Amino acid sequence: MTMPISRRAFALGLAAGAAAAALPSPAAAAPAAAEPFFAEATLWDSAVDPLASYHVYGLAVLPDDTILACTEGRHENCDAGPHDLLVRRSTDKGQTWSPSQAVALADEGQCWSNPTFVVDRVTGEVFLFHGLCVRLPENTSCSADSSTFYVISSTDGGATWSERRELTSLFDHFTYDWAMHGPGPGHGIQLDSGRLLLTVSHRTIITGVPTAERHYGVSTVYSDDHGRTWQSGGEVPMGEGYPVVGEARLVQRDDGTVVMSSRPGSGNDWPRDIAVSGDGGLTWSPPRMDFSPGLFNGVDTGFVRHTGGPGSQDVNRVLFSRPDAPMRWNMTVAVSYDEGHSFRYSRSINPGRGYYSDLASLSDGTIVLLYGCDGDLDGTPRRVAAARFNLEWLTRGRDSLATGPKLTESTHDLGVPAVRARRSGGQVSVVLEATARGGARALFVPAATGDYIEYPFTVAHDGTHELWLRYYRSAGGGLMTVTVDGKKPRTSTLDLTAYRGDGYDVALLGRMSLRPGRHTIRFTLAGPGRGGGTTLSLDQLSLVRASASPDVRDEVTVDNGGLGFEVTGTWPSGRSVPGYYGFNYVTHAKGTGANVARWRPALPGDDRYEVLVSYTADPNRATNATYVVHHAAGTTSVTVNQQNRGVPDPRTGEWTSLGTFSFKAGLAGYVELSDAADGYVIADAVRFRRQAPL
Repeated sequence: MTMPISRRAFALGLAAGAAAAALPSPAAAAPAAAEPFFAEATLWDSAVDPLASYHVYGLAVLPDDTILACTEGRHENCDAGPHDLLVRRSTDKGQTWSPSQAVALADEGQCWSNPTFVVDRVTGEVFLFHGLCVRLPENTSCSADSSTFYVISSTDGGATWSERRELTSLFDHFTYDWAMHGPGPGHGIQLDSGRLLLTVSHRTIITGVPTAERHYGVSTVYSDDHGRTWQSGGEVPMGEGYPVVGEARLVQRDDGTVVMSSRPGSGNDWPRDIAVSGDGGLTWSPPRMDFSPGLFNGVDTGFVRHTGGPGSQDVNRVLFSRPDAPMRWNMTVAVSYDEGHSFRYSRSINPGRGYYSDLASLSDGTIVLLYGCDGDLDGTPRRVAAARFNLEWLTRGRDSLATGPKLTESTHDLGVPAVRARRSGGQVSVVLEATARGGARALFVPAATGDYIEYPFTVAHDGTHELWLRYYRSAGGGLMTVTVDGKKPRTSTLDLTAYRGDGYDVALLGRMSLRPGRHTIRFTLAGPGRGGGTTLSLDQLSLVRASASPDVRDEVTVDNGGLGFEVTGTWPSGRSVPGYYGFNYVTHAKGTGANVARWRPALPGDDRYEVLVSYTADPNRATNATYVVHHAAGTTSVTVNQQNRGVPDPRTGEWTSLGTFSFKAGLAGYVELSDAADGYVIADAVRFRRQAPL
C-alpha cells in the first residue's frame, strides 16, 4: 500500500542504509526470510478491569527475554488523581502474561506516575523509576504541582522489588525552580560504555504560574556503577519560544552520540524535538524540531534501537511508534536505516484510537509494542495492548534479519562545502549544529529571486538512484526550486517555511538515472515562502539504491489553522460534530460571500492532483457550500452538500472529492470557500493528491 505524505511536502521518510546493508551480488544465495507474523494480547482493559483507565507505560526486555510492562492504573481519569503502578511479566516472549502486580498502591490516594525502566544488561538488574505527584490545595486542575523522584529495582526478573529510594535531591542544583520531575516515561538505555541513562522532564508548579514562566525542560540521570549510585546529567538548553517539554526517549547512534527525541507540545499536531549529546548525556545541543516522522498529536512515543549501533556489524535499524494522525488515531510503527534521521518504511498497527506507546526488541528479532488504544476519549485509552511482530511483517517483506533491506546510501554534505559552492548572488554561511546530519548546515541568503547556490556531487554506480534532501525549515524560509544537471526532479519545489518551530525536514526529490561521474544540484530562490521569508538552509543530499520503494505519501494536506490556511472575517472554532481532520474545524453562518477561507499548498511539482475536502456533516450545514479551485487552467467552482458525510480516513477527516485538476508547482494553486450558502459552512482541511505514480 502506498502511504500518502503529510503537508510537510513529502516528508515522511528519508531512505538510508548502513555499510553492512549493501546490495547483494546477483549470484549470491541469500538466506530465506522468516514468515511475517503479528499477534496481540490485551494487558489491561478498563471495560473489564477494576480501575477507570490504564495510561502511561513502561516497557523493558531483560537479557533472558523476560518482558516487563508497567502502567499507571488510574482510579479516575485525571493526570493527578490516585494512581497505582501495575506490572505484568511474560517469560515466554509475550505469548502469556502474569496477573497484574502492584509495585505502588494509591491506598491513601497517592498519585504514582511515569513508570520508566532501565535494564543493566551486564548484571541483569532492572530499575523502575517513577514519581509521586502532589497538587496544592488550591489547585483545581488535573495537573500536579510537584513530585518526588523514586527508584526501585529487581534482580529476579521483576518477580520481587527492592525498597524505594528517593533521588529528588539530584535536581536541587538546577536554577529553574523545578518542582515536577517526571522520569521518561517508557525506558532508559545502557550505552556502549556501560552507563545507564534516562530522561527526566521538569517544570515549576502550575498553580498561580503563567505557562510561559513554568520553565518546561528535560535533563538526564545516569549511573556508571550499575545502579548503585545515580547522578544528574545535563539539561537540554532552554531557549526562546516553545521549549522541549519532555516525555523523551533516547537512542545511542552508531557513532556513539546519543539522540533525544521528545514531545514538544500538547493538543494539535506537532513535529518532534531532537537534541544530541556527544558525552553520554552530560551536556546537550540546543533542541531543533524534526519534521521527518510527520506531524501528529503531542504524545509520548516509542523510540528504540532494533539492530546495529556502536561497534556492531549489523544493519543500523531504529524503530519509532506514534499515532500517525493529527489526533490520537492510527498507531503506526516505522523503521529508520539512518539512525533516526528519517524513516523509510512504516505500517499501521491499529487504525483506531492510539495513545502512548513504547517499543522493545527480543533476542530473536521480535518487536514488542506496548500501546494504548480504543475508547471514546481524546486523552484516555480504554485498552492497553502488547503487540508482537517481526521485521518482515512491519516492512511487508522489504527487509528481514536474514537478507537485510537491500539498499545502499551515499551521502553528500551540503553544510561545510557551502563556502566553496558556486552561487549567483547573495551570502552563504555555515551553521555548526549537532542536530544537522553532517554536523553543519548551509544558510544561503539570496539577494533576489532567481539567485541560486549549486553543488557538485559524484555518482559511483550507474543506474537509478533515489535522491533525498535533508533541509532546514525556519520562520524566514523561502520557496525553493531544485534542478539536477539542469533537469527538474519529480519534487522540484519546496517551501522552507517552518510550522510550529524551526527544524529539519526531508524530501524525496525523485528517482533519476545517473551515470558514474560528476553531477550538479542547484537550489534557487523562487520567491517568498508562505511566511514571507527568502532564506534557504540545506543539510545533506543522499543517493539511495534500493530494491524496494519507500513508504511516501504522495499528497499535501492543508488544515485549518495550519501553514497555508487563511481567512477573511471571523470563523469560530468547533469540535462538537465528529468527522473533522486534525484538532478542530472552523465554521461560518450563511452570509453574502464576504467571509472567505483559503487553503494554499506548496505543491512539489507540475502535475494533476485530485482535490479532496474534509468537513463535518450535520443537518444545519449548507447544501450548497461552493469551493472554488484555482488551478493552472483557471478556476472551477464545485458545490458540495455538507449535510452528506464524506469517506472516513484512519488519519481522521471525512473526505469528498472535488475532482482532478492540473496545478503548477509552488504556491500558485489554492482553494477557497465563502459563506455564500444556505446554511453553516465548514472549513476544515483540503488535500491535494498527486495522480502520476511515483
